[in-house]
This record gives sequence, structure tokens and C-alpha cells, in this order.
Amino acid sequence: MPDVRAVVAIGLQGQFGFAGRLPWEGSTDPLFVADVERFFELTRGHVLIMGPRTFEAVPDWAFKDRDIVKIRSSEPPAEVLARFPDRVVFIGGGPPVYEAYAPFIRLWDINRLPYEGEADRWFDPRWLLKAPSGKPHPPFE
Repeated sequence: MPDVRAVVAIGLQGQFGFAGRLPWEGSTDPLFVADVERFFELTRGHVLIMGPRTFEAVPDWAFKDRDIVKIRSSEPPAEVLARFPDRVVFIGGGPPVYEAYAPFIRLWDINRLPYEGEADRWFDPRWLLKAPSGKPHPPFE
């Protein structure tokens, strides 16, 4: 099984999508630019699995430095991940992708950005608690 990770940027209220894009996409604010640069640095040399919308937003130059794989909801996550044994695999996409892959994600790298604007997709903290069975972990004691 690969080492499965996620790198996610969220706004101050958990925003992370708007109209199929990052809500702050195109911002020249140094914090937002640095976040995008960091994402591509962290994923360099690794596998990046993402849904179709996210896949379409990846710049052409990014395909040279990493293996980028477009997934479909009909593909069972365990089968997709099994294609990449002994690799570091990053998950990218919107809520349906994170919902499906959350039980496999070992490391969540979440960067909270100073964004307070519109969104139509939010990060769901319950994804952090998904157990391999797909059910939440029991409460901590």
C-alpha cells in the first residue's frame, strides 16, 4: 500500500472551492502564491491522484515532475491506490474525492489561508477522523 497524503488549503471558515476552482485562484497575494508553490514542491516526484475538475486545472508544466492520475467515482479507492505500491500518493480534489479517499490518508497537511470570501465547497473536519472501515473513529478517551 502506498503512503497516502493530502495537501489542502482552506480559508478562515474552511472554504476550499468556488465554481470548480480555488476561491482565491488568481490572487497575487504572496501568501496564496506561496501556498500554490508549496503544493507543487511537496508533490514533486510523487503520484498525484485527483478528480476530473481538479485534473483539468493542473498547469501543463506540472506533468513533468510528478505522475498525475485522473480518477473517476466508479473506481474503488483501494484498487486505485494498489496501482502505486511503495510510492507516496497525494490526493487532490473536491469533497467527493476526499470523502472516498479519507480512510486511506495517513497525513493531512492543511494550510489555513486568510480568505474570507465566497465558497461553494468547504473542508469537512470529519474526513480527518475516518477509519479504514469508512466509519468515524470512536471518541478519544
